[in-house]
Amino acid sequence: MSLRRRAVLGATVLLLAWYAFCLPRRLFDAPCATVVTDRHGELLGARIAGDGQWRFPPCDTVPERFAACLIEFEDRRYYRHPGVDPLALARALWQNLRSRHVVSGGSTLTMQTVRLSRGNRRTLGEKCVEAILATRLELRCSKREILALYASHAPFGGNVVGVDAAAWRYFGHAADRLSWAEAATLAVLPNAPSMIHLSRNRDALLAKRNRLLAQLHRRGVVDDMDYALALGEELPSEPLPLPQTAPHLVSYFFGHARGRQTVSTVDRDMQTQVESLLERWNAEFAASDIRHLAAIVIDVRSNQVLAYCGNVHFGDGRTGSQVDVIRSPRSTGSILKPLLYCAALQDGEILPHTLLPDIPVNINGFSPQNFSLQFDGAVPASEAIARSLNVPSVVLLRRYGVPRFHDFLGRAGISTLSKPSSHYGLSLILGGAEATLWDVTAAYAGMARALSGLERTVPGFVANEGDGRTLAPLFRPGAVWQTFEAIKEVNRPEEIDRRMVPSMQTVAWKTGTSYGFRDAWAVGVTPRYAVGVWVGNASGEGKPGLVGARTAGPVMFDIFNMLPAAGWFGMPEGEFVDAEICPLSGHLKGRFCDGAVTQTVLPVGLKTQACPYHTHVTLSADERFRVFEHCAGAEPVVHRDWFVLPPAWEWYYRRRHPEYRPLPPFKPGCGNDARLPMQFIYPQGSGAVVTLPRQLDGSPGEATFELAHSHADATVFWHLDETYLAATRDLHKITLMPAPGRHVLTAVDSEGNVLAISITVR
Repeated sequence: MSLRRRAVLGATVLLLAWYAFCLPRRLFDAPCATVVTDRHGELLGARIAGDGQWRFPPCDTVPERFAACLIEFEDRRYYRHPGVDPLALARALWQNLRSRHVVSGGSTLTMQTVRLSRGNRRTLGEKCVEAILATRLELRCSKREILALYASHAPFGGNVVGVDAAAWRYFGHAADRLSWAEAATLAVLPNAPSMIHLSRNRDALLAKRNRLLAQLHRRGVVDDMDYALALGEELPSEPLPLPQTAPHLVSYFFGHARGRQTVSTVDRDMQTQVESLLERWNAEFAASDIRHLAAIVIDVRSNQVLAYCGNVHFGDGRTGSQVDVIRSPRSTGSILKPLLYCAALQDGEILPHTLLPDIPVNINGFSPQNFSLQFDGAVPASEAIARSLNVPSVVLLRRYGVPRFHDFLGRAGISTLSKPSSHYGLSLILGGAEATLWDVTAAYAGMARALSGLERTVPGFVANEGDGRTLAPLFRPGAVWQTFEAIKEVNRPEEIDRRMVPSMQTVAWKTGTSYGFRDAWAVGVTPRYAVGVWVGNASGEGKPGLVGARTAGPVMFDIFNMLPAAGWFGMPEGEFVDAEICPLSGHLKGRFCDGAVTQTVLPVGLKTQACPYHTHVTLSADERFRVFEHCAGAEPVVHRDWFVLPPAWEWYYRRRHPEYRPLPPFKPGCGNDARLPMQFIYPQGSGAVVTLPRQLDGSPGEATFELAHSHADATVFWHLDETYLAATRDLHKITLMPAPGRHVLTAVDSEGNVLAISITVR
């Protein structure tokens, strides 16, 4: 082979190699807007690209009408040339020579796509490069792919790039819904995008659009009716704002999926209904200076978010309106109580109606109060949860164990418990910890899924994400059933506000109010939906009327009334066994319980304590006195099984339960009461530490000691160490200022019963 041939061959190989690699692997590298759609592809909202352009992420397909208009206007032989159209170039050359200036470039859509990617000035040399790169692009991509590249990056006037963004900015809907007139308008814009200022050149733009429509009509692409309708459509008057649906969710994706298009699990129709509902309620709450609301709706079956309303008034500049409360940690109030009840049931700590004390308590200085500031003495656990009583809940948590419940909440998905359990203590159940509306609602949804026989999965709000990511089972269906049965009743006299919206379906629900009236919660579940609502001020400012049952509860029920009815859960099979239960104490039937009832309980509940509150007593014939049979002689006696509560419980219990009968006293000379009729309310138990508060002048303050006595007419004599202090009757309280150190506080009643405890004063 001659040297010349070798040189030609080498040059040819080099040219072919250059041609093979001349086209960049990635044609366009401009930043894109963040776009979020609902589960059906409907646009929820978008955030502008980093370079200030409304440039949606590239589309894969081009709407048929726009494609037809674009090809007719720009490149009629598009599907018949290899990227360069010699006929079009020749025609452009002839037109330019005849007019003595450039009137046509002859570029194909493929060449224009290359020009958009390069962004260089239009010169003859640049056009040659574009022609070569266009033929190479035709070898890499299909015609439909090239058309999609062009449609995604063509300028449409102002800062609008791409047909998807243009359709929304100029016509307020998606590109696949373009009419013939709208498609023709957008098809002519990239040819001269400066014409879309909408306040000028409107006549020229309209004429250009109509000429294109006429061409399509003559060729039979547009029929007579569509042509007549298209000619009657007006041009847009000004760019339209993009939708602002679920704006806090869109902002979330702007931070976590910037520059991408995300298909969320949100249902746009449901989202707009919930947003409108929140706006109406916000207008009412604003009169009380309660400014913010948030709500979330989760589909229990799929564990996907259907509505995500992080707050109200996102775009109006109000302080705090852009805070996404759904993901903001807030004080939980009472919203976690059903989780404790469920945990205690499935771990065999209680039965559904086990009596819990509801009396004043002071645990190392922690003195919880019920919302009503009243005490019932003793209440069934189910009622304590339904009525959201604080004292029984604290007692139940103390029995269950704070570290144990702290771990349970973490496994339930409460992700904000960043400190050890000792940091929260017993206040964990009363709002001493923070949680997010997302975590709490997801936990309730997890309970509903367990009861429906579904796997425990991670909740999601991105389509096709979260599926299959199962978690270890946590909730037992039987315990969830008993929990939901306790909290599904609507008529709770101490909690429900008179304005409560009536529910059109059965809902298991709970409200909560944080300390200082800063946060109002409501979460409810049905077999199909879990709904969580938060009401308050994003700044944490408290308001007197900010109570869960008066604010968040009505909003939650309004949302449920908007949702399709879902029936109720079926009782889970194979989860329960029958047991004889004491109807008064809620414990397993004890030896002296009379009138036991059969109830279904979890098998682990059979290990709980038998009723400790019934005892067998012998009474005189008139039942006025207790007696020992050996001293009754020939007098007739009767035997009774008697329900007896501890004295402190009894003191409050009989005020709410007039049917309760305290034990009769022993007949004089016929027995002594081995059961002390007295019990200290404060302090509770020997070894208690009593801290005296400081007065305003710095001097030590006083402490009030209190006890309950089973006999209403008893007189109690108080002693501190060896010193007699005073006598009390009816209300047994005494206020003292003991010196620092160890003391013995002694109470003696008129029957000679003695009760003493040691205390340390500091």
